[in-house]
Amino acid sequence: MNALPRRRQVAGPEEVARALAEGLPLRLLLVAERPKDPAVAAQVDAARAAGVPVRASSEKSLWRLSKTDPPSELLGLIAPPPDAPREEVLAAGGCAWLLVGLAYPGNTGFAIRAAEVSGADGVFVDGSFLHEGRREALRASMRADRFMPVFWEPALSSIAAARDAGRRVVAIEDVGTRTPWELDLTVPLLLVVGGERHGIPDEVIGACDETVRIPMHGFIPSYNLQAAMAMVAGERLRQLSL
Repeated sequence: MNALPRRRQVAGPEEVARALAEGLPLRLLLVAERPKDPAVAAQVDAARAAGVPVRASSEKSLWRLSKTDPPSELLGLIAPPPDAPREEVLAAGGCAWLLVGLAYPGNTGFAIRAAEVSGADGVFVDGSFLHEGRREALRASMRADRFMPVFWEPALSSIAAARDAGRRVVAIEDVGTRTPWELDLTVPLLLVVGGERHGIPDEVIGACDETVRIPMHGFIPSYNLQAAMAMVAGERLRQLSL
């Protein structure tokens, strides 16, 4: 597998300067529209000279994205290219997600966001959304496609490409012989989740290597999709001790 950089955030002039000095893959800078710290402007100039895209961002947007309090006036993304081709994304040694048959753009966007927050290599979406539906989904994801590759393609094509890249393909459903914490989630994976009403289609489950069961004990028959994703993503991060 290719050793692609783990996607992470750097905040403030000092961290951005260090990333530039070390030659790390700084893909994007978000800068406050009217920064108060004079050191911010110097690092913006240095980043532009190095060919890093720089985007002005509102105070509200920086507040939503920043991991510091108060929010930083300068945020940088260290990551593989957000527009990396499918083969490059699947050649990475981490985790990718496949969303199949989701009916609502908003729910799709929340799922894409959950994948990005957990550090996924990329997300594949098999859905019937036209251009406007995709735009709505990406808006709901907090434009996670700026930070992580998102592909819109048939599920079986994604699964075949993932298997060619050496990834194990695991469906997440309410059936299966093992729970997520009984599975090795540290290997290269494509994790598959289904739509709100009908779950994962049988032909897609049949193409997976394994189906894991999410335990449920309430009267309501299923979790919200993002809750199920978060359960598995959190267990994977625990196994990786991140």
